[in-house]
Amino acid sequence: MRTFRIGTTALAAATAALALTLTACGGSDSGSGVKADASQGGGTAEGSKNTDKTAGTGGDKGTGTRSSQASTGQGTSGSGSRSGSGNVTAADSAGTRPCHGDEMSYSVLHRLPKQQGEHLLITARNADSKPCWVTSYPSVILGDTSNVLRHSAKDAPGGSTRITVKPGAKVYAAVNLFTDSAKTHTSADLSLALRDQTGDTGPGTDQQAFDSKGVPSKFTWSSADVTNWNTAKPYDF
Repeated sequence: MRTFRIGTTALAAATAALALTLTACGGSDSGSGVKADASQGGGTAEGSKNTDKTAGTGGDKGTGTRSSQASTGQGTSGSGSRSGSGNVTAADSAGTRPCHGDEMSYSVLHRLPKQQGEHLLITARNADSKPCWVTSYPSVILGDTSNVLRHSAKDAPGGSTRITVKPGAKVYAAVNLFTDSAKTHTSADLSLALRDQTGDTGPGTDQQAFDSKGVPSKFTWSSADVTNWNTAKPYDF
């Protein structure tokens, strides 16, 4: 123990003497070496991609849709027009919780019945007083079938984007309807749920499709798919 203490004292004295020598020679450490190290340690990584988006309180005055409280709890939508007003900022979703579904109200508008481009426009509005985020595309089951619709192969990339939905703001997705075989289904009903970033689906809610006059509208399909959530309406003709 004594030998260790003596060695430590000698080392300290030598260090102090060296420091005094440097000071006497006017050697202040203001060189670029220290600054370079600090720069390397405190720099920000370039090329990191921001995948957050914000849905503002746009003026969607759609008619003929019915909203209902949902109990479901997630980018950019692909095909169609992209004129949304969302601003992409990293701070938008920082500290914001994912939407669970009970704070969302939904409406489903049947557009272009029996025409090319026929689809169901799903509108989700944040009816809560706090913002939350959605991502990916909704899990949708049509009528009395049991299959969850696949994501549209023609949709643009963006399913991993988190869209922050402010109170009163809306996001949109579309169910594309196809009658490309003799075996078809007809219904005015569907169920939908939100997905999280892992792909897990929350509780579902039953919905009914309406036409532009607010009348329940039956739709026919043999196959169908769904687009990602977006701040702009898909196929906004």
